[in-house]
Amino acid sequence: MAKGTINVSVDNIFPLIKKFLYSDHEIFLRELISNATDATLKLKHLSSIGESKTEIDEPKIEVKIDKEAKQLRIIDQGVGMTKEEVEKYINEVAFSGAEEFLEKYKDSAKDTGIIGHFGLGFYSAFMVAEKVEIITKSHIPEADAMHWTCDGSPEFTLEKAKNKKDVGTEIILHIAEDSTEFLEENRIRELLLKYNKFMPVPIKFGTKEINDPAHKPKTIKDKDGKETTEPQKKITVDNIINNPNPAWTKQPSDLEEADYQSFYRELYPMQFEDPLFHIHLNVDYPFNLTGILYFPKMTKNLDIQKDRIQLYQNQVFVTDNVEGIVPDFLQMLRGVIDSPDIPLNVSRSYLQADGAVKKISSYITKKVADKLLSLFKNDRAAFEKKWNDIKIVIEYGMLSEPKFFEKAQKFALYPTVTDVFFTFEELKEKIKDLQTDKDDKLVILYASDKEAQHSYIEAAKAKGYEVLLLDSPIVAHLMQKLEGENEKVTFARVDADHLDNLIKKEDTHISKLTDEEKESLKGEIEEVIKDKGYTIQIEAMDSEASPFIITEPEFMRRMKEMQQTGGGGMFGMSNMPDMFNLVVNTNHPLISEILAAKTAKKKERLINQSLDLAKLSKGLLKGEELTNFIKRSYAMVK
Repeated sequence: MAKGTINVSVDNIFPLIKKFLYSDHEIFLRELISNATDATLKLKHLSSIGESKTEIDEPKIEVKIDKEAKQLRIIDQGVGMTKEEVEKYINEVAFSGAEEFLEKYKDSAKDTGIIGHFGLGFYSAFMVAEKVEIITKSHIPEADAMHWTCDGSPEFTLEKAKNKKDVGTEIILHIAEDSTEFLEENRIRELLLKYNKFMPVPIKFGTKEINDPAHKPKTIKDKDGKETTEPQKKITVDNIINNPNPAWTKQPSDLEEADYQSFYRELYPMQFEDPLFHIHLNVDYPFNLTGILYFPKMTKNLDIQKDRIQLYQNQVFVTDNVEGIVPDFLQMLRGVIDSPDIPLNVSRSYLQADGAVKKISSYITKKVADKLLSLFKNDRAAFEKKWNDIKIVIEYGMLSEPKFFEKAQKFALYPTVTDVFFTFEELKEKIKDLQTDKDDKLVILYASDKEAQHSYIEAAKAKGYEVLLLDSPIVAHLMQKLEGENEKVTFARVDADHLDNLIKKEDTHISKLTDEEKESLKGEIEEVIKDKGYTIQIEAMDSEASPFIITEPEFMRRMKEMQQTGGGGMFGMSNMPDMFNLVVNTNHPLISEILAAKTAKKKERLINQSLDLAKLSKGLLKGEELTNFIKRSYAMVK
């Protein structure tokens, strides 16, 4: 029996492993099963090229719990190790020194998981075990089976194994008192499903009963002629906890739509709605990447959608925080990305610096844009039906990714309040004759709420104007970007001003009032509605237009909205109260009636009633003011 000291460059690696990896100590199982998988796949490869004579049928990895003995075992049927290989791969631990380690990971040990950085995958076992044994037999026929033991100190023993006959390796973890959760069946099942659900080698975890496929229950009749069916026979089979051949590992040509839907259910068993469509990723140059991304139905909440894409390395789960790998706007999607070019232990600083990761991000952006364009071209009607469910992703991408913005110009849609969809170029062509103002600027009218802005929309439609329905939480940012890209285009919400001001033409209306009458009118209205926060505009409009119109200035309102959703706007603007203008149409007959009113009481009643009607049209009349308006209205019609 050999004894020795594990060759590390610090006095004791194990306290460091426990201390600095403790928050992520569950990953020990991922690491050990990953090693077992590698060993199994290596033996399959060596056998396929004739370098190993070991006969392998359907190798699997087995995980066993012995609660009484406080042992967790991971058993594989892989290449195994010779004595020399144990000494090389187990007893030689590459480690850069405690001080360097502490300095490098003092702030980010939890996020980085560090094991993969130092080749410490096997030693993660000591996060949960007070002693670890390895019993291994190499596929090399003349090699002795070996038994390695270590109690968490640098000392180990290595001797011949007495009873190991089969090729492969068994890791025995003697679970520590502070980690007995890993002797619970439910906890181990949870980890296997989290990290190893799609490993390429079957993983056995216990057994289960199923119906015997060879048994066909017989139906017999008793003496009274009553039919009874004998019980279905059951058989006990291995409980294989993983799917070794998930959909993303296959070629798209080998999959039907039903296969993609089935895989979505496998990924998200608690998700009841079907995805809208999928994108199959498959590239082998200049990096390796496979995966499937799904577009689910989106809500308007940008935050709750994220952390649904699962990142794998060679079918081993790494994380569902794909920041840096998947562009920010696509993190609201769902699905799987698998790349051997990404390490098992991903740190944010690594992702920011790594060139391959940046290429992966660019590739995913391009692939998604190409898929969207294809859907748009092949079946525009179906694409339009999906628009409201996917628009927030596309708008977010147009804002955050310049290359995506360029591609999206061909498929991004702008729906009207009457459910007609235009691309941006189509829209400009459609409205250029009617909605170009005297300064040769194209004015794109839009509403954010069809119900609240109904009267304004109807007024615009009466003039033949198109009104878009733009109601996503980030649309203010998008409009700002589109205006920046198109110098002769401006967006204006239909309630930002009266229509004649929103789209100014050369032919302006002449006021029926003199300048003195205008001043008098403004003073009388200000006296009645003082302290209500309105800026009064006296305007000459069409006599058919409303006498009082409440508007919200486009610039101030938009800047406030942009700051509320992040970015844009002036400092502190999101905390400012809403700003409203009261536009008074001097050409409406009611305005002449207000001026001609004989008593101050009648004048005040007409002004208040007109203001309340404008507020009602704007959706601003509520509470006590609404109650008073109703009482006043009843009094007026008596």
